[in-house]
Amino acid sequence: MKSRASRPEDLVDQPGGGGLPGRLGDELRAELIAFRRDLHMHPELGNQEFRTTAAIKDRLERAGLKPRVLDVGTGLVCDVGEWDGVTPMLALRADIDALPIPDTKVDVPYRSTVPDRAHACGHDVHTTTVLGAGLVLAALDRQGLLPNAVRLVFQPAEEVMPGGALSAIESGVLEGVGRIIAVHCDPKVDVGRIGLRIGPITSACDRLEVSLDGPGGHTARPHLTTDLVTAAARVAVDVPALLSRRVDARSGLVLTWGRLQTGHAPNVVPQHAELSGTVRCLDLNAWRDAADLVHAAVDEVAGMHRAKTVINYVRGVPPVVNDAESVGLLDAAMTERRGSYAIEDTEQSLGGEDFSWYLEQVPGAMARLGVRPPGDTRGLDLHRGNFDVDEEAITVGVELFTAAALLAGGS
Repeated sequence: MKSRASRPEDLVDQPGGGGLPGRLGDELRAELIAFRRDLHMHPELGNQEFRTTAAIKDRLERAGLKPRVLDVGTGLVCDVGEWDGVTPMLALRADIDALPIPDTKVDVPYRSTVPDRAHACGHDVHTTTVLGAGLVLAALDRQGLLPNAVRLVFQPAEEVMPGGALSAIESGVLEGVGRIIAVHCDPKVDVGRIGLRIGPITSACDRLEVSLDGPGGHTARPHLTTDLVTAAARVAVDVPALLSRRVDARSGLVLTWGRLQTGHAPNVVPQHAELSGTVRCLDLNAWRDAADLVHAAVDEVAGMHRAKTVINYVRGVPPVVNDAESVGLLDAAMTERRGSYAIEDTEQSLGGEDFSWYLEQVPGAMARLGVRPPGDTRGLDLHRGNFDVDEEAITVGVELFTAAALLAGGS
């Protein structure tokens, strides 16, 4: 993936007449598609992204930049342009990890080469767009066309609760940053378009693990036992229903179980049962109370069946709450690049995203990046083994980020 480009004009097309500079040249466009495909073929899980980190670092260094690997050993931070130590920088964030699921695509040459690992959430595209933006902005900086330094953040472990964003922040990626923006692939939006929303655009997401215990016994005498199968079933059914009556319905608090395990024989009442699932919430204030509400509901239902409980509530991520000014910046950048017709409203998702941790510290926004080929009817979705993108989205993402950086100036 060595680039032959050495001159700034090889990386970007120079605009004729008006308009912002920073559109992709053909050579860099081809290189970025190849880079994305290489990442797609070699997916790495959270905090294990050593090859991915090395590939990003190598390309940034060949562009004359000075990336720094984060303290956890994977992920990088890199400034484009000289920061004056005063003017707040705009940060561009990408997540670099993959998912522990098999790649089920059969008709592409860049299918994952790693068993049970896949870039099924588009993080390879996110990474490539921020890398491409960094290369274009570096070229513009050499021409004296970058108004202010821009920070690139390549974050590990987004898929690992409570998210690699926390360790990235601890590594100092937000020092000197006044605003941060990101994109997330959306297979329900056509390529060439983005979705924007002011306010919450994702939900909070926590993990819940419940253990139930009792003496067990013979199914012929359930009255002498703690019937854990029934207790587990009631917890699975009644706790979500109970929560729906203890919080404002507008908060969107939802408990969904993904695992229930108990028992080994048809005539034995087991001594142990386990349930695990996720708690998702649309409202930030309700999310802050969710752990206490869930604890009380589980104990109440399990207590009715004399089951002893051990509850492990793993706090995940708050909702991503887009700042209005940052959404305005993304809107202006996309309008500059593609026209206002390329922007659509997007709804709040129940998915979780650790980009929210950055927004607890500085204002920012996340846009939905359209990756659906025009006319595609496959109904692809995130976190599925057949997930793929129209690679024109890389160009769109790069040009969106570069326009935002040029428009932001000293944001």
